[in-house]
Amino acid sequence: MSQHVLGACPHDCPDTCSLITTVQNGVAIKVQGNAQHPQTAGVLCAKVSRYTERTYHPERLLYPLQRVGAKGSGQFKRVGWNEALDTIAQRLKNVSHPEKILPYSYAGTMGKVQGEAMAARFFNALGAARLDRTICASAGSEALTYTLGDKVGMQVQWFAESKLILIWGSNSIASNLHFWRLAQTAKRAGAKLVCIDPRRSETADKCDVHLPIRPGTDAALAFALMHELIVNDWLDHDYIAQHTLGWPALRERALQWAPEKAAAVCGIEAQQIRDLARDYGNTQPAAIRLNYGMQRVRGGGNAVRAIACLPALVGAWRHRAGGLLLSASGFSRLNTAGLERPDLLGARRPPIHNMSTIGQLLNTPQAVEALVVYNSNPVAVAPDSAQVVKGFAREDLFTVVLEHFQTDTADYADIILPATTQLEHWDIHTSYGHTDVLLNQPAIAPLGEAKPNAQIFRELAARMGLTDPCFQEDDLSLCQTALQTPKLRPSHAPSATWAHLLEHGFVSLDVPDAPFAQGGFPTPSGRCEFLSERLAQISGDGLPQHLPNYEVAQPEGPYPLAMISPPARNFLNSSFVNVKSLRDMEGEPLLEMHPSDASARGLLDAQTVQVFNDRGVYVCQLHVTDRARQGVVHGLGIWWRKLGRNGTNVNELTHQHLTDLGRAPAFYDCAVQVSAFA
Repeated sequence: MSQHVLGACPHDCPDTCSLITTVQNGVAIKVQGNAQHPQTAGVLCAKVSRYTERTYHPERLLYPLQRVGAKGSGQFKRVGWNEALDTIAQRLKNVSHPEKILPYSYAGTMGKVQGEAMAARFFNALGAARLDRTICASAGSEALTYTLGDKVGMQVQWFAESKLILIWGSNSIASNLHFWRLAQTAKRAGAKLVCIDPRRSETADKCDVHLPIRPGTDAALAFALMHELIVNDWLDHDYIAQHTLGWPALRERALQWAPEKAAAVCGIEAQQIRDLARDYGNTQPAAIRLNYGMQRVRGGGNAVRAIACLPALVGAWRHRAGGLLLSASGFSRLNTAGLERPDLLGARRPPIHNMSTIGQLLNTPQAVEALVVYNSNPVAVAPDSAQVVKGFAREDLFTVVLEHFQTDTADYADIILPATTQLEHWDIHTSYGHTDVLLNQPAIAPLGEAKPNAQIFRELAARMGLTDPCFQEDDLSLCQTALQTPKLRPSHAPSATWAHLLEHGFVSLDVPDAPFAQGGFPTPSGRCEFLSERLAQISGDGLPQHLPNYEVAQPEGPYPLAMISPPARNFLNSSFVNVKSLRDMEGEPLLEMHPSDASARGLLDAQTVQVFNDRGVYVCQLHVTDRARQGVVHGLGIWWRKLGRNGTNVNELTHQHLTDLGRAPAFYDCAVQVSAFA
């Protein structure tokens, strides 16, 4: 007899799909999309459709492990849970001060319970150092907050009704599949699709127009579009007057960016800018699907601010199928304080450490004595990985890793604890791509001795002598705690919402179809703030601006090629790299290079090359292709270092400089050289 269990995809993707897991005799045999969930519509990406392969992977961690070899050697022995937890508790108690304990986590699961609920309670009660979680989205998120007031935008389903869609910095086919379905619906109804991306991605192939701008020049393009909207009077003057702040100052700055000037910066034709501005200024409803790749450069925050100004200039927000979407997570205010209990800190104010500069931090003497890593693989994903590895290799650093597999980071652990996968625990999920809340129910019992993250932190809390009753709350109760919020349908009563989630697996947030048709932005002024007084007080300039990259590739310089590192189609950050069927589809680590750049270096397709700069060397296979524009190479990531040809991955080359807003990494702001590998 088969059983079908409702769940939710836990991975860092805007689609946040509702899942149905088929179980026979206690074994999950299939994971598929929930056809009843409008955002999922029964379709899953190639990665998550293979989730049973991941859960039952022969290399799955099923028992606690203790290191017996040198750090990084990957040599461990099996130990019992009591021994592992007792060891961890004793080592944490021996730290000179709780502030020397650092949690390190991100979006290995996007769940509210197995993410930061019990974990945050644990570290708050200890008074441990706090983590500034910046590695993915904080530049763009902060930019939206200064401009629109929060991480808010149009509702994704209405892109199907748009007449013009700008897909800006997103390979939607690979990373936002369900949005792409909506874009195709719009295209069949006559909409024009424009892709703005340095790489001629799979998405660019399918769009009507592709603008292959240089990395880090998005703000210049946005200002040139504003210039053309102004000089041709393609503006909604009433919307600007009623619902924006700082228009005269923004107008003056935009008029400095004629299409010819921006074209020289962006590396495209001025006429392409004029054509796009004409379309954007004369097509309603027009929508922008912005994604996070373009904000991973020095000026990424300001670029998002500039782009986020565009919909208000043409009154696109008046229409439910107009406006902009980068993240909708600001609509989904669950009971985060109730889950994470920041009150447990009391009057203590431990230091905040930026996860994006973990390489610098771990090489700062005595800044961190103990590190607890969960839901992340920093040795593979953090920038300047040679420095990260050096820090993790410290013999005086006590490191605990909660994981499904023995990742690059797990190789440097003192203790590895086996965590459950999504098919084995309860969780609540929101989305940054749509406005639904989803419930994940466990489909199978935990394999081996694996435990949910929340349970691991409960048991650690007991051993650390933390007696607050909050550490007794179980996962089912935590899911219901998350719902103590007034923004959920079908009713304001959490009990009704809970019953609905149990039956259907998802519930919609109470968000208007066109949330800013009459203004009402969640900014201090209630308007779209072209000029942000809050930002002006911090930086001295409250307007968006164009900032050149830290590392501008110079043809005559030692590192003449700009490098970006977009995700390989079948991976999600470093997740799924060890799923054989997906890795077989990727083949091996690749560098994409334009034919003219390859010819100038005497390089051939499929040749082994070394990509290098002052920070390190990355060895991989060359793919000569016009997916790359001249002067830009693509290091498709993120492979585990241990699977690379020389034990590195593309982050051997990235640096630890931070973005203009949000203190985020500038992964796509990187200059390199490429030569044959001897």
